[in-house]
Amino acid sequence: MLFDTHAHFDDEQFDKDRDEVLKSLKNYGVTNITNIGSSMQTSRSSAELADKYDFVYASVGVHPSETGGLTESDIEEIKALAQKPKVRAIGEIGLDYHYPDDVPPEIQKKWFIRQLELAQEINMPVVIHDRDSKGECLEILKEKKISNGVVHCFSGSAETAKEILRLGMMISFTGVLTFKNARRAVQACEVIPLDRLMIETDCPYMAPEPHRGERNFSGYVEFVARKMAEIKGVSYEEICEITTRNAKRFYGVK
Repeated sequence: MLFDTHAHFDDEQFDKDRDEVLKSLKNYGVTNITNIGSSMQTSRSSAELADKYDFVYASVGVHPSETGGLTESDIEEIKALAQKPKVRAIGEIGLDYHYPDDVPPEIQKKWFIRQLELAQEINMPVVIHDRDSKGECLEILKEKKISNGVVHCFSGSAETAKEILRLGMMISFTGVLTFKNARRAVQACEVIPLDRLMIETDCPYMAPEPHRGERNFSGYVEFVARKMAEIKGVSYEEICEITTRNAKRFYGVK
């Protein structure tokens, strides 16, 4: 059993074969997926995918790089989408300062905080995206006392991982964990307790070794699980069981 906790099957890279790929996943041992919203449109699409496939769940929210034109009426729509029975989280939300010409930090922070407040208001977990924010994302999570959340696609240091753990949050790894230059991610994984770990693909991006550079899909989450098992010194089967249990608990899946 594998639970891909962060996927983007609404992405245009799947437009030609989405249904075929999703229906094939049982052959790879993938029992559940959470499709993650990253804009208003992808939040709607994620909710629709969850309605269509019994093994797909959804999150709704706006990625920091998409917050430039966000409005309060959009927040109301996110709140309405979150009432759908298979929508289980707000996200992905956070801060991303990687591209200098992207949405200004102050705008990103405004809408990050607003979406965190929405999640608290409706008692939902959050899926956090943090890239090059120089600790600002973590500071906001601390200030808002966020504990019910996951930092996805983690590639930070062991010390940063410990700070996230102190908040009470989960940490999820992608195929980055399998990369030859992923020393920091491996060191972080080593210090994270098994009951706080989840696995993901972030597909169609971040394909793991030996498929780096290809279109990623949930069938490749196996490679993340195998690397995690190696790092943690447990069997592959045990990692599958533990991370699936963690993901089901986090997303409220029976």
